[in-house]
Amino acid sequence: MNQYFDSTTKAGTAGGTLLTIFANITSEDVIKTIILAGIGAAVSFTVTVFLKVMIKRFKK
Repeated sequence: MNQYFDSTTKAGTAGGTLLTIFANITSEDVIKTIILAGIGAAVSFTVTVFLKVMIKRFKK
């Protein structure tokens, strides 16, 4: 069974999926995502700096 989807079918499916996703995303979700991304970046930066300091200290 060989199925063929032309570009209009693919574009329609992708467009419908994106519109459905955007319709279900609330501003609270966006704000929560921004806050969690900021916390994740801060933790990542802090751990990286801490590990660099620890590595320098143990190499002496």
